[in-house]
Amino acid sequence: MDDAKPFRPEARNPRGFGDRRARDLAAERSILASVSEVYERYGFEALDTPAFEYADALGKFLPDSDRPNEGVFALTDDDDQWMALRYDLTAPLARFAAQNWETLPKPFRRYAYGPVWRNEKPGPGRFREFIQCDADTVGSARPEADAEIIAMAVEGLEAAGLPRGQAVVKINNRKLLNGLLSTAGVGSEGQKLAVLRAVDKLDRLGPDGVRLLLGEGRLDDSGDYTKGAGLGAKGIEAVIAFTAAGRGGRSETLDAIAAAIGGSAEGDEGLAELQAIGVALGGLGVGEDRAVFDPSVVRGLEYYTGPVFEAEALIEDETGKRISFGSVGGGGRYDDLVARFTGERTPATGFSFGVSRLAATLRAANRTPGGEARGPVVVIAFSQDHMAEYFAVASELRAAGIPAEVYLGQSGMKAQMKYADRRRSPFAIMLGEDELAAGEVSIKDLDEGLAASKSLASNELWKETRPGQYAVKRAELVAALKQRLGSRA
Repeated sequence: MDDAKPFRPEARNPRGFGDRRARDLAAERSILASVSEVYERYGFEALDTPAFEYADALGKFLPDSDRPNEGVFALTDDDDQWMALRYDLTAPLARFAAQNWETLPKPFRRYAYGPVWRNEKPGPGRFREFIQCDADTVGSARPEADAEIIAMAVEGLEAAGLPRGQAVVKINNRKLLNGLLSTAGVGSEGQKLAVLRAVDKLDRLGPDGVRLLLGEGRLDDSGDYTKGAGLGAKGIEAVIAFTAAGRGGRSETLDAIAAAIGGSAEGDEGLAELQAIGVALGGLGVGEDRAVFDPSVVRGLEYYTGPVFEAEALIEDETGKRISFGSVGGGGRYDDLVARFTGERTPATGFSFGVSRLAATLRAANRTPGGEARGPVVVIAFSQDHMAEYFAVASELRAAGIPAEVYLGQSGMKAQMKYADRRRSPFAIMLGEDELAAGEVSIKDLDEGLAASKSLASNELWKETRPGQYAVKRAELVAALKQRLGSRA
């Protein structure tokens, strides 16, 4: 006889993957609907690309080993080609544009949203699966295309629920820093990237920490050592002065940047692009309280070639002081990405919202996107003999646009009311023998009952007064519920 216990797998999430209940889903749907409406008003076309792309098409993670899954989740197709889950929505767009370029309207303006996956070490607030919402223009080299993307980002943040003044889009240009580095004598691409990564940590480490990373290196509090970019003292201070140039309005910032970069050819080109972006933003009605030039902004991805932007949320704390909640999205110009497929440089620019991050920001600002997720009206099941009547009530409510369900468990009245509370139901509907005989229904307003219970002195008084409970004629049920729901809204 086999006495071995059956295998019971542990119920657990894979690390970096989370479950999302009604509140989270309602917030995400609200944000996506609001931002998509902004994109469509600007004339952008919706596009959905597959979750999987061939690994060599993703660009950032080319297959150079037996398993090219550094940073992505990869597997082999039945013809031994490596496929990977998309790590963003931009690389699939580049593939789509190259594949369909002859038939697309040019410039091609598209928006997209959906999950992306990254095979990275998870941590607090850092997931391996999350939702992004992007808008991109492919085929226009004009700085005005960048300005339009920035204006849409500003409008999208406000449409999603962050009021004006609680978010700002910060704008820089990679060409400015490249010009500065050329003037400072930085030659190799590796050293340039080390400088970019150091500047990207300015908000977290401050100028002194960045100075160390620009020089020999930095030892952090945990004892880990990060090798520096190897700049000399003069080059370090030039970079620090450049990042500190964004201290006034857009025009004043451009003047300060011009003084810091020393008139290099690439730097002058970057300045001219920012100047054109500033003029277009003025025409689009995007003031300096919503979009600023900030030389400290350095996007992490290496494929950006010109203007870069980052959206920062600004939340008021309990004292009314405005503090940064960090980045909720970003983007920039990437003129070399489509060329990986075609061999021809194709200008492109875009912006991406982190939807989950934006939802968390809105909750921190006491703004719940999508409203509070509420459950359906629950019809209490007193007796098996009257199930048909209970279902008739639920069907009538659903037909009137009111979510409803009949309790289908095996528990009694008390447990059913507790179930309705846990579902966050606004009402429970009761049809006992007395109600059926009188041609009535009893409505239990659960919100009103909860509010009243806090002021009643005892359980006995609560049972005697039955706060929030009303009887109406059976034919008047739908009208009564609609009136109460309408007044509550």
